[in-house]
Amino acid sequence: MSTATRSRHDVVDALHSVIPAARVVVDDSELARYSHDDAEWAPFVAPIAVVRPETLEEVAAVVRRAAELGIRIVPRGAGTGLSGGANAVEDSIVLTLERMAAVLEVNTAERFVRAQAGVLNDALRAAVAEHGLWYPPDPASSAISTIGGNAATNAGGICCVKYGVTRDYVLGMTVVLADGSVVRLGRSTAKGVVGYDLTHLLVGSEGTLGIIVELTLKLLPLAGREERAVVGSFPSLTAAGDAVAAISAAGIIPSALEIIDRTCLRAVDDWQGLGLPHEVDTMLLAKVDEPGVVGDAAAARVAELMAAAGAVSTETAADRDEVARLFLARRLAYPALERLGPVLTEDICVPRAAVPEMLARIQQAAEDNDVTIANIAHAGDGNLHPLIIAPEGDDAAKDRAKRAFDRIVDDCLALGGTVTGEHGVGLLKLPGAGAELGERVLELHRSIKDALDPRGILNPGKAFPA
Repeated sequence: MSTATRSRHDVVDALHSVIPAARVVVDDSELARYSHDDAEWAPFVAPIAVVRPETLEEVAAVVRRAAELGIRIVPRGAGTGLSGGANAVEDSIVLTLERMAAVLEVNTAERFVRAQAGVLNDALRAAVAEHGLWYPPDPASSAISTIGGNAATNAGGICCVKYGVTRDYVLGMTVVLADGSVVRLGRSTAKGVVGYDLTHLLVGSEGTLGIIVELTLKLLPLAGREERAVVGSFPSLTAAGDAVAAISAAGIIPSALEIIDRTCLRAVDDWQGLGLPHEVDTMLLAKVDEPGVVGDAAAARVAELMAAAGAVSTETAADRDEVARLFLARRLAYPALERLGPVLTEDICVPRAAVPEMLARIQQAAEDNDVTIANIAHAGDGNLHPLIIAPEGDDAAKDRAKRAFDRIVDDCLALGGTVTGEHGVGLLKLPGAGAELGERVLELHRSIKDALDPRGILNPGKAFPA
Protein backbone atom coordinates (compact mmCIF):
# COMPACT_ATOMS: atom_id res chain seq x y z
CA MET A 1 0.00 0.00 0.00
CA SER A 2 1.46 3.38 -1.03
CA THR A 3 2.06 6.21 1.39
CA ALA A 4 -0.57 8.31 -0.39
CA THR A 5 -3.16 5.52 -0.11
CA ARG A 6 -2.37 4.92 3.54
CA SER A 7 -2.62 8.65 4.23
CA ARG A 8 -6.00 8.87 2.55
CA HIS A 9 -7.30 5.88 4.49
CA ASP A 10 -6.06 7.36 7.75
CA VAL A 11 -7.71 10.70 7.04
CA VAL A 12 -10.99 9.12 5.97
CA ASP A 13 -11.04 6.88 9.04
CA ALA A 14 -10.45 9.93 11.22
CA LEU A 15 -13.30 11.77 9.55
CA HIS A 16 -15.62 8.78 9.98
CA SER A 17 -14.97 8.99 13.70
CA VAL A 18 -16.63 12.44 13.92
CA ILE A 19 -19.20 12.47 11.12
CA PRO A 20 -21.43 9.81 9.56
CA ALA A 21 -19.62 7.91 6.84
CA ALA A 22 -22.26 8.81 4.27
CA ARG A 23 -21.19 12.45 4.55
CA VAL A 24 -17.60 11.67 3.50
CA VAL A 25 -17.08 11.31 -0.25
CA VAL A 26 -14.05 9.54 -1.73
CA ASP A 27 -15.33 8.52 -5.17
CA ASP A 28 -12.81 9.73 -7.77
CA SER A 29 -15.43 11.28 -10.06
CA GLU A 30 -16.92 13.22 -7.17
CA LEU A 31 -13.49 14.32 -5.95
CA ALA A 32 -12.82 15.65 -9.45
CA ARG A 33 -16.13 17.52 -9.47
CA TYR A 34 -15.42 19.21 -6.14
CA SER A 35 -11.75 19.94 -6.81
CA HIS A 36 -12.27 23.34 -8.47
CA ASP A 37 -14.69 26.20 -9.02
CA ASP A 38 -15.62 27.81 -12.37
CA ALA A 39 -12.35 29.71 -12.83
CA GLU A 40 -10.52 28.80 -16.01
CA TRP A 41 -6.86 27.86 -15.72
CA ALA A 42 -6.54 28.26 -11.94
CA PRO A 43 -4.49 25.33 -10.56
CA PHE A 44 -6.10 22.57 -8.50
CA VAL A 45 -5.55 19.01 -7.35
CA ALA A 46 -7.96 16.32 -6.22
CA PRO A 47 -8.74 16.58 -2.50
CA ILE A 48 -8.25 13.67 -0.11
CA ALA A 49 -12.00 13.66 0.52
CA VAL A 50 -15.11 15.82 0.30
CA VAL A 51 -17.09 16.32 3.50
CA ARG A 52 -20.78 17.29 3.44
CA PRO A 53 -21.77 18.28 6.99
CA GLU A 54 -25.39 19.00 7.81
CA THR A 55 -25.08 20.73 11.19
CA LEU A 56 -22.91 23.33 12.87
CA GLU A 57 -21.67 20.67 15.26
CA GLU A 58 -20.53 18.47 12.37
CA VAL A 59 -18.63 21.35 10.78
CA ALA A 60 -16.87 22.08 14.07
CA ALA A 61 -16.03 18.41 14.65
CA VAL A 62 -14.54 18.03 11.17
CA VAL A 63 -12.43 21.17 11.57
CA ARG A 64 -11.15 20.03 14.97
CA ARG A 65 -10.15 16.64 13.60
CA ALA A 66 -8.51 18.15 10.53
CA ALA A 67 -6.58 20.55 12.75
CA GLU A 68 -5.34 17.65 14.86
CA LEU A 69 -4.12 15.89 11.73
CA GLY A 70 -2.70 19.02 10.09
CA ILE A 71 -4.99 18.55 7.10
CA ARG A 72 -5.88 21.62 5.10
CA ILE A 73 -9.54 22.59 4.62
CA VAL A 74 -11.00 24.25 1.55
CA PRO A 75 -14.49 25.60 2.36
CA ARG A 76 -16.95 25.57 -0.53
CA GLY A 77 -20.45 26.75 -1.32
CA ALA A 78 -21.84 25.96 -4.76
CA GLY A 79 -18.49 26.22 -6.55
CA THR A 80 -19.62 29.06 -8.81
CA GLY A 81 -16.60 31.25 -8.06
CA LEU A 82 -14.47 32.63 -10.89
CA SER A 83 -11.09 33.12 -9.22
CA GLY A 84 -10.08 29.66 -7.98
CA GLY A 85 -10.97 30.46 -4.39
CA ALA A 86 -12.64 27.07 -3.88
CA ASN A 87 -9.93 25.04 -5.63
CA ALA A 88 -8.49 22.13 -3.68
CA VAL A 89 -4.82 22.24 -2.73
CA GLU A 90 -2.31 19.55 -1.75
CA ASP A 91 -3.22 17.53 1.36
CA SER A 92 -6.66 19.06 1.67
CA ILE A 93 -10.24 18.11 2.22
CA VAL A 94 -13.07 20.08 0.67
CA LEU A 95 -15.77 21.00 3.17
CA THR A 96 -18.97 21.87 1.32
CA LEU A 97 -21.83 23.66 3.06
CA GLU A 98 -24.37 22.87 0.33
CA ARG A 99 -26.49 20.69 2.63
CA MET A 100 -26.86 23.46 5.20
CA ALA A 101 -29.52 25.34 3.26
CA ALA A 102 -32.24 26.38 5.71
CA VAL A 103 -33.75 29.84 6.17
CA LEU A 104 -33.93 29.86 9.96
CA GLU A 105 -35.77 33.09 10.76
CA VAL A 106 -37.35 36.05 9.01
CA ASN A 107 -37.85 38.89 11.47
CA THR A 108 -40.27 41.37 9.93
CA ALA A 109 -40.20 43.82 12.83
CA GLU A 110 -36.41 44.23 12.83
CA ARG A 111 -36.03 43.45 9.10
CA PHE A 112 -33.43 40.74 9.17
CA VAL A 113 -33.12 37.12 8.12
CA ARG A 114 -31.02 34.33 9.60
CA ALA A 115 -29.96 31.69 7.13
CA GLN A 116 -27.48 28.86 6.83
CA ALA A 117 -24.56 29.41 4.50
CA GLY A 118 -25.75 26.93 1.87
CA VAL A 119 -28.97 28.77 1.03
CA LEU A 120 -29.03 29.90 -2.60
CA ASN A 121 -29.25 33.66 -3.09
CA ASP A 122 -32.49 33.46 -5.09
CA ALA A 123 -34.05 31.07 -2.57
CA LEU A 124 -33.35 33.52 0.25
CA ARG A 125 -34.74 36.42 -1.78
CA ALA A 126 -37.91 34.44 -2.49
CA ALA A 127 -38.30 33.45 1.17
CA VAL A 128 -38.10 37.03 2.47
CA ALA A 129 -40.30 38.36 -0.35
CA GLU A 130 -43.15 36.29 1.11
CA HIS A 131 -42.91 38.64 4.12
CA GLY A 132 -42.81 41.83 2.02
CA LEU A 133 -39.04 42.17 2.41
CA TRP A 134 -36.12 42.37 -0.01
CA TYR A 135 -32.49 41.25 0.04
CA PRO A 136 -30.80 43.48 -2.58
CA PRO A 137 -27.40 41.88 -3.41
CA ASP A 138 -27.97 39.99 -6.65
CA PRO A 139 -24.89 38.53 -8.33
CA ALA A 140 -25.44 37.28 -11.86
CA SER A 141 -25.10 33.78 -10.38
CA SER A 142 -27.92 34.42 -7.86
CA ALA A 143 -29.86 31.34 -9.00
CA ILE A 144 -26.92 29.02 -8.30
CA SER A 145 -24.60 30.72 -5.78
CA THR A 146 -24.91 30.45 -2.01
CA ILE A 147 -25.22 33.16 0.62
CA GLY A 148 -22.13 31.83 2.39
CA GLY A 149 -20.09 32.03 -0.80
CA ASN A 150 -21.48 35.51 -1.48
CA ALA A 151 -20.25 36.61 1.95
CA ALA A 152 -16.87 34.91 1.55
CA THR A 153 -16.20 36.94 -1.61
CA ASN A 154 -18.25 40.03 -0.74
CA ALA A 155 -20.31 39.48 -3.89
CA GLY A 156 -21.99 42.41 -5.58
CA GLY A 157 -24.34 42.20 -8.52
CA ILE A 158 -26.55 44.21 -10.77
CA CYS A 159 -28.27 46.23 -7.99
CA CYS A 160 -25.10 47.12 -6.12
CA VAL A 161 -24.56 50.46 -7.87
CA LYS A 162 -27.40 51.86 -5.75
CA TYR A 163 -27.97 49.33 -3.00
CA GLY A 164 -24.49 48.14 -2.12
CA VAL A 165 -22.72 44.79 -1.90
CA THR A 166 -23.00 41.82 0.43
CA ARG A 167 -20.94 43.47 3.19
CA ASP A 168 -23.53 46.25 3.48
CA TYR A 169 -26.17 43.70 4.53
CA VAL A 170 -24.25 41.37 6.84
CA LEU A 171 -25.19 42.10 10.46
CA GLY A 172 -23.71 39.00 12.02
CA MET A 173 -22.55 35.45 11.46
CA THR A 174 -21.71 32.15 13.10
CA VAL A 175 -18.18 31.03 12.27
CA VAL A 176 -16.13 27.92 12.89
CA LEU A 177 -12.53 28.94 13.52
CA ALA A 178 -9.41 27.03 12.57
CA ASP A 179 -9.27 25.15 15.89
CA GLY A 180 -12.88 24.02 15.61
CA SER A 181 -14.25 26.53 18.12
CA VAL A 182 -17.49 28.30 17.30
CA VAL A 183 -17.96 32.06 17.59
CA ARG A 184 -20.93 34.30 16.90
CA LEU A 185 -19.94 37.67 15.54
CA GLY A 186 -21.92 40.83 15.01
CA ARG A 187 -25.46 41.61 16.04
CA SER A 188 -29.09 41.73 14.97
CA THR A 189 -29.71 45.32 16.08
CA ALA A 190 -29.70 48.36 13.82
CA LYS A 191 -26.56 49.73 15.53
CA GLY A 192 -23.62 48.23 17.38
CA VAL A 193 -19.96 49.19 17.84
CA VAL A 194 -18.71 46.83 20.56
CA GLY A 195 -15.17 45.70 19.87
CA TYR A 196 -13.42 45.34 16.54
CA ASP A 197 -15.60 44.76 13.50
CA LEU A 198 -14.70 41.10 13.12
CA THR A 199 -17.89 40.41 11.20
CA HIS A 200 -16.83 42.53 8.27
CA LEU A 201 -13.27 41.28 8.53
CA LEU A 202 -14.63 37.82 7.69
CA VAL A 203 -16.71 39.15 4.77
CA GLY A 204 -14.51 38.88 1.69
CA SER A 205 -11.87 36.77 3.45
CA GLU A 206 -12.49 33.82 1.09
CA GLY A 207 -12.57 31.20 3.83
CA THR A 208 -9.02 31.92 4.97
CA LEU A 209 -9.91 33.15 8.48
CA GLY A 210 -12.93 31.02 9.40
CA ILE A 211 -15.79 29.02 7.93
CA ILE A 212 -19.03 30.99 7.77
CA VAL A 213 -21.86 28.62 8.70
CA GLU A 214 -24.75 31.00 9.35
CA LEU A 215 -25.51 34.63 8.49
CA THR A 216 -27.77 37.37 9.82
CA LEU A 217 -28.64 39.69 6.95
CA LYS A 218 -30.30 43.08 6.87
CA LEU A 219 -33.41 43.43 4.70
CA LEU A 220 -35.26 46.31 3.04
CA PRO A 221 -38.97 46.77 2.35
CA LEU A 222 -40.03 45.21 -0.95
CA ALA A 223 -42.77 47.77 -1.63
CA GLY A 224 -42.27 51.26 -3.00
CA ARG A 225 -40.05 50.45 -6.00
CA GLU A 226 -41.30 51.04 -9.54
CA GLU A 227 -38.73 49.78 -11.99
CA ARG A 228 -38.21 51.26 -15.44
CA ALA A 229 -35.53 50.14 -17.85
CA VAL A 230 -33.77 52.51 -20.19
CA VAL A 231 -31.85 50.81 -22.99
CA GLY A 232 -29.32 52.64 -25.11
CA SER A 233 -27.79 51.19 -28.27
CA PHE A 234 -24.28 52.49 -28.99
CA PRO A 235 -21.93 52.37 -31.96
CA SER A 236 -18.95 51.49 -29.76
CA LEU A 237 -17.96 50.24 -26.34
CA THR A 238 -16.22 53.49 -25.47
CA ALA A 239 -19.31 55.54 -26.38
CA ALA A 240 -21.29 53.47 -23.89
CA GLY A 241 -18.53 54.16 -21.37
CA ASP A 242 -18.90 57.88 -22.02
CA ALA A 243 -22.60 57.57 -21.18
CA VAL A 244 -21.76 55.82 -17.92
CA ALA A 245 -19.39 58.62 -16.94
CA ALA A 246 -22.00 61.25 -17.88
CA ILE A 247 -24.75 59.60 -15.83
CA SER A 248 -22.44 59.41 -12.82
CA ALA A 249 -21.31 63.03 -13.23
CA ALA A 250 -24.96 64.13 -13.35
CA GLY A 251 -25.49 62.72 -9.85
CA ILE A 252 -27.98 60.07 -10.97
CA ILE A 253 -27.80 56.77 -9.12
CA PRO A 254 -29.60 54.12 -11.16
CA SER A 255 -30.62 50.89 -9.47
CA ALA A 256 -28.66 49.14 -12.24
CA LEU A 257 -26.36 50.27 -15.04
CA GLU A 258 -24.99 47.41 -17.11
CA ILE A 259 -22.97 47.11 -20.30
CA ILE A 260 -23.22 44.16 -22.66
CA ASP A 261 -21.32 44.16 -25.96
CA ARG A 262 -22.13 42.63 -29.33
CA THR A 263 -20.18 39.42 -28.72
CA CYS A 264 -22.25 38.74 -25.61
CA LEU A 265 -25.51 39.79 -27.25
CA ARG A 266 -25.01 37.40 -30.14
CA ALA A 267 -23.88 34.54 -27.91
CA VAL A 268 -26.95 34.90 -25.68
CA ASP A 269 -29.36 35.22 -28.59
CA ASP A 270 -27.88 32.27 -30.48
CA TRP A 271 -28.32 30.20 -27.32
CA GLN A 272 -31.67 31.42 -25.99
CA GLY A 273 -33.39 33.15 -28.93
CA LEU A 274 -34.47 36.21 -26.97
CA GLY A 275 -34.82 38.39 -30.04
CA LEU A 276 -31.87 40.62 -29.15
CA PRO A 277 -30.54 42.98 -31.82
CA HIS A 278 -27.49 41.64 -33.68
CA GLU A 279 -26.63 44.91 -35.42
CA VAL A 280 -25.93 46.77 -32.14
CA ASP A 281 -22.29 47.14 -31.08
CA THR A 282 -22.97 47.75 -27.38
CA MET A 283 -26.05 48.04 -25.21
CA LEU A 284 -26.23 50.01 -21.99
CA LEU A 285 -29.01 48.79 -19.72
CA ALA A 286 -30.16 51.13 -16.97
CA LYS A 287 -32.83 50.76 -14.31
CA VAL A 288 -34.37 53.43 -12.14
CA ASP A 289 -36.76 52.46 -9.37
CA GLU A 290 -38.07 55.67 -7.83
CA PRO A 291 -41.89 55.77 -7.75
CA GLY A 292 -44.19 58.00 -9.78
CA VAL A 293 -43.12 61.17 -11.54
CA VAL A 294 -39.70 61.13 -9.86
CA GLY A 295 -38.92 57.83 -11.54
CA ASP A 296 -40.31 59.04 -14.85
CA ALA A 297 -38.06 62.10 -14.73
CA ALA A 298 -35.00 60.04 -13.79
CA ALA A 299 -35.60 57.64 -16.68
CA ALA A 300 -36.03 60.52 -19.12
CA ARG A 301 -32.81 62.14 -17.92
CA VAL A 302 -30.86 58.88 -18.30
CA ALA A 303 -32.16 58.56 -21.86
CA GLU A 304 -31.09 62.16 -22.62
CA LEU A 305 -27.58 61.53 -21.32
CA MET A 306 -27.30 58.33 -23.35
CA ALA A 307 -28.32 60.20 -26.50
CA ALA A 308 -25.86 63.01 -25.79
CA ALA A 309 -23.05 60.43 -25.40
CA GLY A 310 -23.74 59.03 -28.85
CA ALA A 311 -26.50 56.43 -28.49
CA VAL A 312 -28.04 55.69 -31.88
CA SER A 313 -31.31 54.85 -30.15
CA THR A 314 -32.87 54.68 -26.71
CA GLU A 315 -36.05 53.13 -25.43
CA THR A 316 -37.76 52.97 -22.08
CA ALA A 317 -39.66 49.97 -20.76
CA ALA A 318 -41.82 49.88 -17.64
CA ASP A 319 -43.45 46.49 -18.16
CA ARG A 320 -42.07 44.09 -15.56
CA ASP A 321 -41.67 41.20 -18.00
CA GLU A 322 -39.92 43.35 -20.59
CA VAL A 323 -37.52 44.74 -17.97
CA ALA A 324 -36.76 41.20 -16.81
CA ARG A 325 -36.20 40.02 -20.40
CA LEU A 326 -33.69 42.76 -21.12
CA PHE A 327 -31.71 42.09 -17.97
CA LEU A 328 -31.89 38.34 -18.51
CA ALA A 329 -29.51 38.86 -21.43
CA ARG A 330 -26.99 40.35 -19.00
CA ARG A 331 -27.34 37.49 -16.53
CA LEU A 332 -26.95 34.86 -19.25
CA ALA A 333 -23.89 36.42 -20.88
CA TYR A 334 -21.26 34.38 -19.05
CA PRO A 335 -22.78 30.90 -19.56
CA ALA A 336 -23.55 31.82 -23.18
CA LEU A 337 -19.92 32.68 -23.82
CA GLU A 338 -18.74 29.48 -22.12
CA ARG A 339 -20.39 27.61 -24.98
CA LEU A 340 -17.85 29.23 -27.34
CA GLY A 341 -14.80 27.98 -25.44
CA PRO A 342 -12.95 28.43 -22.13
CA VAL A 343 -13.50 31.92 -20.71
CA LEU A 344 -10.90 33.67 -18.57
CA THR A 345 -12.91 36.16 -16.55
CA GLU A 346 -11.56 39.50 -15.39
CA ASP A 347 -13.13 41.39 -12.48
CA ILE A 348 -11.57 44.82 -12.24
CA CYS A 349 -13.04 47.98 -10.77
CA VAL A 350 -11.98 51.50 -11.73
CA PRO A 351 -13.28 54.96 -10.79
CA ARG A 352 -16.46 55.66 -12.75
CA ALA A 353 -14.83 58.56 -14.57
CA ALA A 354 -12.15 56.16 -15.82
CA VAL A 355 -14.62 53.66 -17.34
CA PRO A 356 -14.29 54.98 -20.94
CA GLU A 357 -10.48 54.91 -20.78
CA MET A 358 -10.40 51.45 -19.23
CA LEU A 359 -12.77 50.08 -21.88
CA ALA A 360 -10.51 51.53 -24.58
CA ARG A 361 -7.48 49.88 -22.98
CA ILE A 362 -9.30 46.55 -22.85
CA GLN A 363 -9.99 46.77 -26.56
CA GLN A 364 -6.35 47.61 -27.19
CA ALA A 365 -5.22 44.63 -25.10
CA ALA A 366 -7.43 42.37 -27.21
CA GLU A 367 -6.00 43.77 -30.44
CA ASP A 368 -2.37 43.67 -29.33
CA ASN A 369 -2.64 40.07 -28.10
CA ASP A 370 -4.87 38.80 -30.92
CA VAL A 371 -7.58 37.46 -28.60
CA THR A 372 -11.33 37.82 -28.43
CA ILE A 373 -12.50 39.80 -25.42
CA ALA A 374 -16.21 40.13 -24.78
CA ASN A 375 -17.35 42.75 -22.30
CA ILE A 376 -20.03 42.82 -19.65
CA ALA A 377 -19.91 45.27 -16.79
CA HIS A 378 -21.58 46.60 -13.69
CA ALA A 379 -20.67 49.89 -15.30
CA GLY A 380 -22.49 52.10 -12.81
CA ASP A 381 -19.87 51.41 -10.15
CA GLY A 382 -16.92 50.89 -12.49
CA ASN A 383 -16.85 47.10 -12.09
CA LEU A 384 -15.85 45.66 -15.47
CA HIS A 385 -15.82 42.02 -16.53
CA PRO A 386 -13.77 41.54 -19.70
CA LEU A 387 -14.24 37.91 -20.76
CA ILE A 388 -11.23 36.54 -22.64
CA ILE A 389 -12.09 33.61 -24.91
CA ALA A 390 -9.52 31.08 -26.13
CA PRO A 391 -10.37 28.02 -28.24
CA GLU A 392 -10.19 24.67 -26.46
CA GLY A 393 -6.74 23.09 -26.82
CA ASP A 394 -5.07 26.15 -28.38
CA ASP A 395 -2.08 26.66 -26.09
CA ALA A 396 -0.80 29.67 -28.03
CA ALA A 397 -4.17 31.40 -27.68
CA LYS A 398 -4.18 30.51 -23.99
CA ASP A 399 -0.80 32.18 -23.53
CA ARG A 400 -2.01 35.29 -25.36
CA ALA A 401 -5.13 35.33 -23.19
CA LYS A 402 -3.03 35.25 -20.03
CA ARG A 403 -0.90 38.14 -21.31
CA ALA A 404 -4.03 40.16 -22.02
CA PHE A 405 -5.35 39.27 -18.54
CA ASP A 406 -2.18 40.57 -16.87
CA ARG A 407 -2.10 43.70 -18.97
CA ILE A 408 -5.69 44.55 -18.07
CA VAL A 409 -4.80 44.20 -14.38
CA ASP A 410 -1.81 46.54 -14.83
CA ASP A 411 -3.93 49.10 -16.69
CA CYS A 412 -6.60 48.93 -14.00
CA LEU A 413 -4.07 49.71 -11.27
CA ALA A 414 -2.58 52.53 -13.37
CA LEU A 415 -6.02 54.15 -13.51
CA GLY A 416 -6.47 53.98 -9.73
CA GLY A 417 -8.56 50.81 -9.71
CA THR A 418 -8.63 47.54 -7.81
CA VAL A 419 -7.87 44.10 -9.24
CA THR A 420 -11.11 42.51 -8.06
CA GLY A 421 -14.47 44.12 -7.47
CA GLU A 422 -16.52 41.11 -6.40
CA HIS A 423 -15.11 37.73 -7.50
CA GLY A 424 -12.31 37.67 -4.95
CA VAL A 425 -8.56 37.20 -5.33
CA GLY A 426 -8.61 33.41 -5.12
CA LEU A 427 -5.60 32.13 -7.04
CA LEU A 428 -5.92 34.03 -10.31
CA LYS A 429 -5.41 37.50 -8.85
CA LEU A 430 -2.57 36.85 -6.40
CA PRO A 431 0.09 38.80 -8.36
CA GLY A 432 -2.27 41.74 -8.87
CA ALA A 433 -3.28 41.71 -5.22
CA GLY A 434 0.35 41.84 -4.18
CA ALA A 435 0.98 44.83 -6.44
CA GLU A 436 -2.11 46.62 -5.16
CA LEU A 437 -1.59 46.05 -1.45
CA GLY A 438 2.16 46.56 -1.10
CA GLU A 439 4.51 44.80 1.29
CA ARG A 440 3.58 46.54 4.55
CA VAL A 441 -0.13 45.89 4.08
CA LEU A 442 0.63 42.30 3.11
CA GLU A 443 2.48 41.96 6.43
CA LEU A 444 -0.72 43.05 8.20
CA HIS A 445 -2.68 40.41 6.28
CA ARG A 446 -0.19 37.73 7.27
CA SER A 447 -0.35 38.80 10.92
CA ILE A 448 -4.15 38.53 10.95
CA LYS A 449 -4.00 35.14 9.23
CA ASP A 450 -1.43 33.90 11.75
CA ALA A 451 -3.55 35.10 14.66
CA LEU A 452 -6.73 33.33 13.53
CA ASP A 453 -5.20 30.35 11.74
CA PRO A 454 -1.70 29.79 13.13
CA ARG A 455 -1.28 26.41 11.42
CA GLY A 456 -2.41 27.77 8.09
CA ILE A 457 -5.03 25.07 7.39
CA LEU A 458 -7.94 27.23 6.20
CA ASN A 459 -7.92 27.69 2.42
CA PRO A 460 -4.16 28.27 2.29
CA GLY A 461 -2.63 30.26 -0.54
CA LYS A 462 -5.81 32.16 -1.36
CA ALA A 463 -6.91 35.81 -1.03
CA PHE A 464 -3.44 37.39 -0.76
CA PRO A 465 0.17 36.36 -1.50
CA ALA A 466 1.59 34.38 1.39
